[in-house]
Amino acid sequence: MARTLISVIALVLTVIVVHLLYIGYIRPEAALAIEAAMRQGQSAPRVFTVILKDYEQEISVILMIWGTMLILGKCLEILNVRYLFNVDLLENLSTDSTDLKEVLIGLEELPDKTRNTPLVRVLMASMRRFIITDDVQNTSDAIDSSVEALALKLEAENSMIRYLIWAIPSIGFIGTVRGIGQALAQADQALAGDIAGMTDSLGVAFNSTLVALLISIALMFLLHQLQRLQDSLVVDSQEYCETFLLNRISKEAETESKTQN
Repeated sequence: MARTLISVIALVLTVIVVHLLYIGYIRPEAALAIEAAMRQGQSAPRVFTVILKDYEQEISVILMIWGTMLILGKCLEILNVRYLFNVDLLENLSTDSTDLKEVLIGLEELPDKTRNTPLVRVLMASMRRFIITDDVQNTSDAIDSSVEALALKLEAENSMIRYLIWAIPSIGFIGTVRGIGQALAQADQALAGDIAGMTDSLGVAFNSTLVALLISIALMFLLHQLQRLQDSLVVDSQEYCETFLLNRISKEAETESKTQN
């Protein structure tokens, strides 16, 4: 709930800031550039402000900034918990039931920020399975299922980002349709020799597509970097559980079995 609220606040702030930038700088500068070109009998210049001046580009920029904030936020969350892979959370662990429960209680008493990290959640689920079943194979299965659930959860959390990457080119296409429609509406003027209006309308169509495609390419690159971090988190979580939990309880179990024999 808190994460959703933060995302909504970030979106609202992004809308306000970008819109203020547009009405305060981009659209006035674009209007001046177009007016100067018209006085000289030229078409609208291909400058930065003119390319970005339309509403489709404004919406695309807003979604780009919001999507970038979502991606960077998730990346920072992963990077902030990477230190746990260098910490032995199960120090002095053995297969003794009392000892396992004490270690599990210790994990449950960790601060919320640490206890809710993916690695600690996978560890706790695996230890509970071993305490209940007292079986190494079941614990291994629990690690696999917990890691798989973690991967699915991380993938599901990227759904909004993937939607933005799909929506931005669609918004650009809307601008293309709008611009072409305006250009066709001015076909009579073009036949009469005045092609300035049609040229400006076609500029709207091409500019919206150009901006939307560039933004979607940039966001897709950032998404791939996020997915690389997430895949690394999943793999490292499994390796950590196998090294610090599964290997230890397997060795302890083998030692106890040889002692009994």
